[in-house]
Amino acid sequence: MDTDDRYLWLEDLDAPEAADWVSQRNAETVRALSGDGFTRLKDEIREVLDSKDRIPVPAWCGDGFYYDFWTDADHPRGLWRRTTAEQFRRDEPDWDVLLDVGALNRAENENWTWSGAIVLRPGYDRCLVKLARGGADAVVVREYDLTRRVFVEDGFTVPEAKTTVSWIDADTVFVATDFGPGSLTSSGYPRVVKRWRRGTPLAEAAEVFAGEADDVLITAVHDPAPGYERDFVVRRRDFYHTELYQIRPDGALARIEAPDDADCDVHRDWVLIQLRSPWTVGGETHPAGSLLATPFGRVEPTVLFRPDERTSLLSHTWTRDHLLLVTMADVRTRMEILTPDHPRWRRAPMPGGGGEFDHVWVVDTDPDHDNDFLLSSEGFLQPATLSLGTVGGDVTVLKQAPAFFDAAGMTVRQHFAVSADGTRVPYFVAGAGNGGPALLYGYGGFEVTMSPSYSGRTGRGWLARGGTWVLAGIRGGGEYGPAWHRAALRENRMKAYEDFAAVAADLVERGITTPDRLGALGGSNGGLLMGVMLTRYPELFGAIVAMVPLLDMRRYTKLLAGRSWIAEYGDPDDPADWAYLREFSPYQNVRPGRPYPPSLLLTSTRDDRVHPGHARKMAALLRELRYDTTYYENVEGGHGAAADNEQSATNWALTLEFLWRHLGGA
Repeated sequence: MDTDDRYLWLEDLDAPEAADWVSQRNAETVRALSGDGFTRLKDEIREVLDSKDRIPVPAWCGDGFYYDFWTDADHPRGLWRRTTAEQFRRDEPDWDVLLDVGALNRAENENWTWSGAIVLRPGYDRCLVKLARGGADAVVVREYDLTRRVFVEDGFTVPEAKTTVSWIDADTVFVATDFGPGSLTSSGYPRVVKRWRRGTPLAEAAEVFAGEADDVLITAVHDPAPGYERDFVVRRRDFYHTELYQIRPDGALARIEAPDDADCDVHRDWVLIQLRSPWTVGGETHPAGSLLATPFGRVEPTVLFRPDERTSLLSHTWTRDHLLLVTMADVRTRMEILTPDHPRWRRAPMPGGGGEFDHVWVVDTDPDHDNDFLLSSEGFLQPATLSLGTVGGDVTVLKQAPAFFDAAGMTVRQHFAVSADGTRVPYFVAGAGNGGPALLYGYGGFEVTMSPSYSGRTGRGWLARGGTWVLAGIRGGGEYGPAWHRAALRENRMKAYEDFAAVAADLVERGITTPDRLGALGGSNGGLLMGVMLTRYPELFGAIVAMVPLLDMRRYTKLLAGRSWIAEYGDPDDPADWAYLREFSPYQNVRPGRPYPPSLLLTSTRDDRVHPGHARKMAALLRELRYDTTYYENVEGGHGAAADNEQSATNWALTLEFLWRHLGGA
């Protein structure tokens, strides 16, 4: 099937000729885009990313501290730190640094990036630190002593792999990792989860559960809630079908009864079930997108949220005794507090919302101990506000982020485009609306919702220069719940692309921009979207940028984590699936003599999720046909394409400078 792919050699990351090709392309790109404008833009973006005036977004681990991971110019690889609740309220808290990743790199001559830490609950004196080389998805796990500030000699340590771990108690963990041949799924994630006791070799850990090779991943978690301590196995058969089992004291597994395409959440006496498809139980049919609550161990559902054609559930978060719901109506967030009060649930509005187009989300709660919550709200032109509240009490502003660009004269509007099949597609427009270049961003996959957010980076690099920012909520995402996502799955994928094209056309019809001044930007699955725009809708755009893109749908299942996305796209080895995949796969749809706009492809050598071969091969083919295409590959960064603020500033300066030049920016 690949004999006609003359650029297959670019998939070999270790091949000298491929590395040389990348080096040449990078040099060409830097020469073409460098200059005073690029340098100023990069410096401004770096200033935003490194600013000490940014507000931290903390996490709670149950011990009363506010934990935070912080990067700035002095600490490009970051500091993991914590402070007390009292200190956090101050303008300049006294932070207790737990781990300096840059210092660790210097001491170990390594290239670690931070991937998180799992703190032991209760106890709070140990944690499992996850470190990634160059920002990859694969991590090394190492036990860390939070009292002595050292890695534990002969502690829990797991070699580099796409590992998941969970504390059971101070001397036992669940670990799902690469245990050797046959222990990984065909997607490259753990197929086997084991219980590992301190002081014993990892190879001798006791197997808890083994899935099938075609599952996406297997993991296990311990619920430490006082009085409700339980263990669970999670079997993800694919991206949208999951089986949840409780581990009985005798080791037997008991299935939590729910549809296997639903998301389940267990808290104390309750199981929450968020439906992706209709479910009939007890003689009643609940529609997709509903949230149900049922007592643990029984199936007696109570409806907590029922969607309609305009509304969807964005998130649900437990405090100890209450449930916080964030819902959306036409992609505008609303909040509510629900309280179990058998046989009904009481409902009350949740304080702390933002403006009309601001996005509000629950940052964290401590569901084991209290009913406090952290809230964040922000908008395209409104910097983030971090607030602390408690159910039944007040909400207090803790931190207000600074403005990184002058938004005077700018507005935010919402419009709806009409897609090819008559579907209304929401999108937001932010900026001064002065006829300058416009940049349209989209994603359209995996139930990911595109919500308003504040970005000092794009604010300075785009809006402040006179550009307009447009965010599209196309099908495939989660803007209107599971039905919105399902409408663009597999053989219906073209619906997402028709939606994005409809938004582009609507921007022109409304006089917001013109095709030659309209750019498009997307990453990962959004990079696939960009590839389709380039090859199928080139007349709509003046320039296109695809970041860490998925582009070769013929071979995507054979590259890194690709097989885990079959539920989203389909299987190219199945002739029926390839019949529709081939219609939009960008790499297979490049044709000579088409009016393709200039394109920029950015990726990372260390991306171990979407293989950089996608972008490499696409750039090589476009160059062969003499299209105006630019390529840049960062050597680090994983799927985020950057391992620190310097690399991120470079990527975004290249992106915005490329777009500004090609869209006629003044």
